[in-house]
Amino acid sequence: MTIRFRIPALAAGAAAGALLLTACSTTDPQPAATKAGDPDPGTGHLHGLGVDPADGSLYAAGHLGVFRLGPTGAVRIADRYQDTMGFTVTGPRTFLASGHPSPTDPTATSPHLGLIRSTDAGQTWTTVSAGGEADFHSLQQAGEIVYGLDSQTSQIWASKDAGATWERRAKIPGGDLAAHPGAPQEVWASTRDGLLHSTDGGTSFQPVPGAPALAAVERPAPDQLIALAPDGRVLAGGDGTSWTERGRLPQDAQPAVLSAASPTHLLAADTNDAVYESKDGGRTWTVVHRPGLTNTGH
Repeated sequence: MTIRFRIPALAAGAAAGALLLTACSTTDPQPAATKAGDPDPGTGHLHGLGVDPADGSLYAAGHLGVFRLGPTGAVRIADRYQDTMGFTVTGPRTFLASGHPSPTDPTATSPHLGLIRSTDAGQTWTTVSAGGEADFHSLQQAGEIVYGLDSQTSQIWASKDAGATWERRAKIPGGDLAAHPGAPQEVWASTRDGLLHSTDGGTSFQPVPGAPALAAVERPAPDQLIALAPDGRVLAGGDGTSWTERGRLPQDAQPAVLSAASPTHLLAADTNDAVYESKDGGRTWTVVHRPGLTNTGH
């Protein structure tokens, strides 16, 4: 699952491909959870997308909660406003997430959620580990391995027991992780320093020569990468050194998030928090959500 990058409007030389990671910055406008009767403030900036294999429902996670996307808009799950910075769907009705508790949560004891899990499609969450310690801005499950990128340390964490315990591995300059169950020791990261590749489960990374600037990357098959370029192009490749243009997000959409439910079923979000869906591997896209269409629901 991917995380938000902001692309500088002007750059030169090698800096043209540099990606600026937007974390939970105090400069981002963050609407607060509101009192009863006030209009719903919406999703906040989106940081994660996913498809529930139980019923095909689309989900989006942002600064102001987790939402189910439908024809009538984004429906807030369980009236919860947690700041969901990392998010991934790992099975039917099963989600992993990280980030920060809602500012109105009276039970919160730390600004960092660690790794949390829901087995009822976001209705309830339990802390798995690292509560009060980790703030994972990217989460990936690859077979039995869970990978997280902790924003506090810029370090890759890896777990072989569903997130109960962790090994700290390489530090990378922020970024979005991609891995696949068919090759769980291979980890890819689109960072502000370019595309990185690990063949040892995130213990070490090497830059991928010739890789273009990428806003987000996914690994929907063991031999396939799909990525979004900063200009909205959808790129496909194998080992990351060569790419072909497969399609493009709608005009003026600046990509921020990419998620692959399969090699053909993709979700993307832009920096304006619109969500797009492709069912042909990124060749064509339809709009499934625009900001302002948010309903309170369960």
